[in-house]
Amino acid sequence: MAEASTVERTSDGTLTLFSERYGEWYSSMHGAGAQSRTVFLEATGTHLHPFAQVLEIGFGLGLNFRTTLTSAEERGAALSYLAYEAFPLAASALAQVAAGETHPLWTALLGAWDAGTKVGQLHLQHGQYEVRVEFADASAALLPRQWASAIYLDGFSPAKNPEIWTPDFLARLADSLAAGGALATYSAAGAVRRSLLAAGLAAKRRRGLVGKREFLVAHKP
Repeated sequence: MAEASTVERTSDGTLTLFSERYGEWYSSMHGAGAQSRTVFLEATGTHLHPFAQVLEIGFGLGLNFRTTLTSAEERGAALSYLAYEAFPLAASALAQVAAGETHPLWTALLGAWDAGTKVGQLHLQHGQYEVRVEFADASAALLPRQWASAIYLDGFSPAKNPEIWTPDFLARLADSLAAGGALATYSAAGAVRRSLLAAGLAAKRRRGLVGKREFLVAHKP
């Protein structure tokens, strides 16, 4: 299990943790919930999709999954969610930052989480909502091809977690997108944008939130 420090509250009240392994916060201290909604859910158009198929790199605390699940439930939309997490925290840590979350699929995920980390994966379904988590290094994994309506690239920064920001891996992520799909990441690094363009995506910077001037969104024709 990965190690993290005590819980901290971000500026919008959402809770997060500090990763001892990477030396960074799991979520933006300027508003973790706002970043999840704006950068990942809304920038990819997942908040409007009738049946989103989301690929997330870096499940972390499960915030993006919870944000996406809530949106799907509010709209009566279906959701298939596939995430990769190489260094999972214990279920108790996920529960701590998601206090008050009672969705049956999230509750089931917490109940199966620790056992899943031991066997390397978990797969759960509740009604029209499905979640799969692969406890593996995504950069070495066999990713689905042309499957995702949205990709959330939410690992730690390129300086701390370079494996998931290489041109080769970003090209593999581009191949995982279905036609018309979108990839979003909080990073606005020029090298990341150029790699996404080289992979055939239309990558553009967008105005960021407080504490982060810009982020990237890339669409597949």
